[in-house]
Amino acid sequence: MKQSTDRILTTHVGSLPRSQAVVDVLMAREHGEETDRGKFEAVVAEAVREVVKLQAEAGIDVISDGELSKIGYATYIKDRLKGFDGHQARKVALDLADYPEYQEKMALVAGKQSFKRLCCTGPVEVSTTEPLEFDLKNFKSAVDGAGVTEAFMNAASPGVVSAFQPNQFYPSIAEYLEAISKAMQAEYEAIVDAGFILQLDCPDLAMARHTGFQDLSEAEFLAQAELQVEALNAALVNIPAEKLRMHVCWGNYEGPHTHDIDLRKIMNVILKAKPSAILFEASNPRHAHEWQIWKDTKLPDNKILVPGVIDSTSNYVEHPELIAQRITQFADIVGRERVMAGTDCGFATFAGVGKVDSKIVWKKLASLAEGAALATKQLF
Repeated sequence: MKQSTDRILTTHVGSLPRSQAVVDVLMAREHGEETDRGKFEAVVAEAVREVVKLQAEAGIDVISDGELSKIGYATYIKDRLKGFDGHQARKVALDLADYPEYQEKMALVAGKQSFKRLCCTGPVEVSTTEPLEFDLKNFKSAVDGAGVTEAFMNAASPGVVSAFQPNQFYPSIAEYLEAISKAMQAEYEAIVDAGFILQLDCPDLAMARHTGFQDLSEAEFLAQAELQVEALNAALVNIPAEKLRMHVCWGNYEGPHTHDIDLRKIMNVILKAKPSAILFEASNPRHAHEWQIWKDTKLPDNKILVPGVIDSTSNYVEHPELIAQRITQFADIVGRERVMAGTDCGFATFAGVGKVDSKIVWKKLASLAEGAALATKQLF
């Protein structure tokens, strides 16, 4: 993994806006409509080429494929693993439960989530590797000659799979997590073998406290989070830490976030995870103050911080000087080489859902690059 050795590098969390053509083919496939595989792959391939070009033009150093081929960052696994069926109604996030009218407004602005929410109803095993093989080949082709520093690909962590696809089969959560870990291991290793940095998406360690795992007590949640990290590390046993990054967040939505678990309470769990780079929210108004917690944390020498210095739920374009200030806060704590400028979360974690205008996304990312350049002048 590249580090900020001569300048502050820029990246983001992964998901980027999908074109309407991509949303249409994804939704058709999601709802069981007959779709032409050749058309699907052609539409996605062209979209990935375009999103790679736009990231490079915005000045982003470490890029992704935008997760364009996936219906959602945590539910796409149903197209690759077997053992999932049925439907589980989504739990309303605790911070939104008292505001039904606002929930309706959110849906009008950001779009409604219409993807399937399955449950685990049988043994979790790999059913096909074709979607992964397509993603790897497609992204590699798009990156070649793009002139970027590095590329990463996202994958769902065992914990987030369990958070979005509740267990109705295994006798215990530990056994469910172990099964997911074993099933996902091949995908993780294939991404790295293809030459990409692997990003594990781990909102299960934070957001799930007030969403999927809201019925647990805080103590139960923290104990389960330990199991989730153990399952993650087991699946990563053959991959060096420096080829891994993980994303932790409290949810990519504009809500009160008054039920978010504090970073300090989950810090020890996060630091037990193998990935060397930690991507986390630092612009979210409920968590922007938590940069100070890193001052009190004994960070292992191999860890790199990738704070979100722009948010992903607002159409405000952050000023480059503010971005530079946020970057230098963390550089003053861990050193300039161990900081990369990132985003709070993805801009389009689910297909067809997202509040930020697709064109404004690129303005925000360009401002991120400008802010990193200002921070570079101050730090190098």
